[in-house]
Amino acid sequence: MENSTQESNLRSEICVTYDSPYPIYAMAVSNAAAASPHIRRIAVGSFIEEFNNRVDILSFDHDALSLKPTPSLSFDHPYPPTKLMFHPTPAASTASASTATSAANILASSGDYLRLWELRDSSIEPISVFNNSKTSEFCAPLTSFDWNEVEPRRIGTSSIDTTCTIWDIEKGVVETQLIAHDKEVYDIAWGEAGVFASVSADGSVRIFDLRDKEHSTIIYESPQPDTPLLRLAWNKQDLRYMATILMDSNKIVILDIRSPTMPVAELERHQASVNAIAWAPQSARHICSAGDDGQALLWELPTVAGPNGIDPISMYAAGAEINQLQWSEAQSDWISVAFANKLQLLKV
Repeated sequence: MENSTQESNLRSEICVTYDSPYPIYAMAVSNAAAASPHIRRIAVGSFIEEFNNRVDILSFDHDALSLKPTPSLSFDHPYPPTKLMFHPTPAASTASASTATSAANILASSGDYLRLWELRDSSIEPISVFNNSKTSEFCAPLTSFDWNEVEPRRIGTSSIDTTCTIWDIEKGVVETQLIAHDKEVYDIAWGEAGVFASVSADGSVRIFDLRDKEHSTIIYESPQPDTPLLRLAWNKQDLRYMATILMDSNKIVILDIRSPTMPVAELERHQASVNAIAWAPQSARHICSAGDDGQALLWELPTVAGPNGIDPISMYAAGAEINQLQWSEAQSDWISVAFANKLQLLKV
């Protein structure tokens, strides 16, 4: 395990690398500072095709450009985590400092169940395991989840059993469970406190409002019937816009929820399938994508797209298929990518 600083061509020359003992998939960046204001915790999950997996907690010092594991905070995880998220405590929370710090130390993971973990100074403790199965100790695997920034007591999960489940994690109960799609649900994203969207193997993007659980709005369907949609990102700076990606496609589809069915833009400069997308946390017009071509592309969406499509404003080449991408609110000038057994932070 080591970290290094090397040349990158994503608009700047700074790139910090962590080498893991195993392949990496899930990752999350904490919004709250750790030991000092310039240190952030990053969680990375292994992708090993067996029951025993690991989650490592790293400390990223953006002044010293170091990325180091904290062995006392590594823990075993059943199956590869499909997603990791730290509590969405705002970087500058209005809550008391102690409450914000306490919340910021909570990590959620999905896989067989939704689980919460508490990071302490030198250990990590499991807090909760959420199982909604009424008939069995087993539940359908969870593909993803999203933690509601406006109402942090709410976490929404997506599952291969076609459902989305909204948990009240403070009470430990299901607020609602919806049959969201006709096939497996692959991703979920919150917009407002009571509004979320999901994507599915049925090829649709659907929006749900918890005030009217009987109905949903389909805002996009794959051009080829039943082409699965894999990921969904909702633009937190402008909730009119979201982005999705199709299975085995080099396209990022940009949607405006005010004009369903017709994308406002399609970004098609990747040379292979796109695996991950993330909107800029501080700008409504910037989005980053990464894929099997080993590239992370940074895009600026124009007010009006030209006839020849949109070109990225910068590009980073990783040298291997990029599986995961994060653009943290707390570190808006750093993008994290995961490929093979490496995590890299890129200065933008």
